[in-house]
Amino acid sequence: MSINKTEVIKQFQINDKDTGSAEVQIAILSARINHLTDHLRTNRKDFHSRRGLIMMTNRRRKLLNYLKDNALDKYNEIIQKLNLRR
Repeated sequence: MSINKTEVIKQFQINDKDTGSAEVQIAILSARINHLTDHLRTNRKDFHSRRGLIMMTNRRRKLLNYLKDNALDKYNEIIQKLNLRR
């Protein structure tokens, strides 16, 4: 099971050329986080991947904080779409 990045981008992009907005970055990071979480459930001692997971969650949190400060409606929308606890 791997992440189909183009599908995630198409689902969360604002316009046709949007590939790097905060919403898209958060969605891609969330997909990678979910994938890595499943990997760590079976490989409990993979501490290198665990470190990568922590770095990804921190970057997602920073992007969410940016979105919360600048566009609260988009923040609430992406929280609902991705079913994140915030």
